[in-house]
This record gives sequence, C-alpha cells and structure tokens, in this order.
Amino acid sequence: MAGRKSDFVLSTKSLDDLFSTQEERDEAKLQKIRDIPLTEIDDFPDHPFQVREDEDMFQLVESIKERGVITPATVRQKEDGRYELVSGHRRKKACELAGFETLRCEVVELTRDEATILMVESNFQRSQILPSEKAFAYKMRLEAMKRQAGRPSKENLVPVGQNYSREELASQSGESQTQIQRYVRLTNLVPELLELVDEGKIKMRPAVELSYLDEDCQRDVVDEIDLNDCTPSHDQTIRMRKFFNEGKLTTEAVQAIMSEEKPNQREKIILRGDKVRSLIPKSVPLNQTEEYVCKALEHYNKFLRNRAERDSR
Repeated sequence: MAGRKSDFVLSTKSLDDLFSTQEERDEAKLQKIRDIPLTEIDDFPDHPFQVREDEDMFQLVESIKERGVITPATVRQKEDGRYELVSGHRRKKACELAGFETLRCEVVELTRDEATILMVESNFQRSQILPSEKAFAYKMRLEAMKRQAGRPSKENLVPVGQNYSREELASQSGESQTQIQRYVRLTNLVPELLELVDEGKIKMRPAVELSYLDEDCQRDVVDEIDLNDCTPSHDQTIRMRKFFNEGKLTTEAVQAIMSEEKPNQREKIILRGDKVRSLIPKSVPLNQTEEYVCKALEHYNKFLRNRAERDSR
C-alpha cells in the first residue's frame, strides 16, 4: 500500500486556493480540527476491522497518555449533529482506555461512499489484517466504488464518477482481481467457518468452495468439523460444491465426505501454545520448544518407570 496516492486529494485548483494565501489555507484546515467528546462520536457502520486490546493497543494508550493524539482522527458530521468516525477507531479506543473524554479530530465533508472508501484505505495501513477483515473491507469498498460510478464529482474531491471495477481496485491494492474476488466470497461464509479461516485452519481455496454452499449445508460442515476435529481438504470442498450444485449435498453426503481419512487426521496431537510456554523457562528459545518438551517427556517417562519398579518391590 505504501506510496499509493490516496483516493481523497484536495483539489489545488478551486477558487479558494487561487485567491488565498497558504497561511489562510492552513488556518482554514486548523479550524476543522477540534477536540470532540467521545460520547458524541459513533463508530463507522459495519466497520469491518477489529479493534483489539493487544500489546500494540496498550503501547498506543501509553503514548497517548504521554503525548496525546498526534495524528487527528477523521470524522464527518451527521445530520443529527453527532459525528461518525471514518478513520481512527484504535485511537478512539485508546483514548477511552486512557481515561480521556475527548478525541482530537479533523472534521471533513464526505458522502457515505466517499467515507467508506477512505475508511477502508486508512485501515489497510495496519500491520496485521485478518482475512475476514479484508473480505468485508473489499466488499464495502467495491460497492461504494460502483455506486460512485457516473456521479458528478464534488469541487474539492477526486476521483469521483469514474467507472470503478475490480480491475481498478486491484491496481490500487496490489492484489490480483482473482484474489480480491476470493476475499469477497468469504463474506458468504457462516461465522464459524470464517473464524476458522482467520485462525488459519481453513485455507483460502477450500473456504471459497464452501462459500457457494447455502447456510444449512455450511452448518453441516461445521458440525462435522467439530465431530472429526479436522477441516475439509480442497478436494473435499470441490466435491461438496459439485454435489450442492446438483442438489445432492445432503447431511449424509457431507458426513460421508468429511469422514474420509486425510493426512491431517492421522495421529494429530494439539498442544495449546500459551499453556505449554507457561511451563517452559523463558530462557528456552521458541524454536527449541519441541526439543525441550520431548526431553521433559523422556525424564517424566523415566520417573514413572522408576516409581513403578519401586512399587513392585
């Protein structure tokens, strides 16, 4: 994303710019920056990006406590007088956690579609984005771009009124049209399956195949995943989609396909990383965890044998 021009660039050819000094233009912009009570700011509707209370958030809280909000959030005023947050959901949450009552914001005039595009663009600068977040963000942005096509542009905003498409979005995002289409398909998954995609337990292509099933069939797949403790392979999802298109994907058919043994079902042992690491000295590097666990099990097994020998005497 770095280096790409924003969709929202103020025109330099308006009458205000031609007949005003830079100092006056800077002053006009400053007038739009104000401290707004948090209670008057609403989150963006259907905001697709999660605001996590993780280590990065706590670092942001400490930074705001020390230096305040350096980069103002972006809001637009609604018809009821309240404000809608376009960019800065993490900053707003950090201010709440820091005990602040206001958030420094820049108030901009944007239509709903312009705000949607800016919201997605600004949040794509995050270092970590879940597949589900990308999925709904791409969908929202494509829908906004399609609605904008053909509309007359505002004097101070570009570009508006162009014939946007997946091709245009692909050129802006750096992802192929096919990959964007795959992400958008994920929005058709039931929450349980989408969560498995976010966790990396279901890969993109199997997930896309499952997205073509209706909700009842997807629920059957979820039930079988819980029962077999194993997710379907790409080949299995292709067959399920084929059966579904033919009207043959019954609950029994899903069970038969999902009950097939796959390599990732054989002798699988799952250890919770946080629980295991809590029992390992911090001096042991992460890449040596497996070796440490195996040695610990060897010693424990030896201890059990010695105790059994003592008890048998």
